[in-house]
Amino acid sequence: MKKLLSILTIGMFLASGPALAEEKAKSPQQNKMAMCNKEATGKTGDERKGFMKTCLSAGKSDVQQGKVKACSAEASEKKGAERKAFMGECLKRA
Repeated sequence: MKKLLSILTIGMFLASGPALAEEKAKSPQQNKMAMCNKEATGKTGDERKGFMKTCLSAGKSDVQQGKVKACSAEASEKKGAERKAFMGECLKRA
């Protein structure tokens, strides 16, 4: 009986292994979605929809704004077409 119980316990432990691995392998977007869902608790309808849209897009504009500032600082001495070309290339690589 103890042997059977031990085998069942080990089997259950091994069966839960892949589930734990899947949980740890979440993408950054999945983690962000989980965080936003948690913060949206209690919101419903359009309020929730608006909150989720804002929450999930947060950070993207901050990153882009940071790129523009950094490239603009580097291009401070350039003028006209030279500056425009530099900014285009800088923003692509940043």
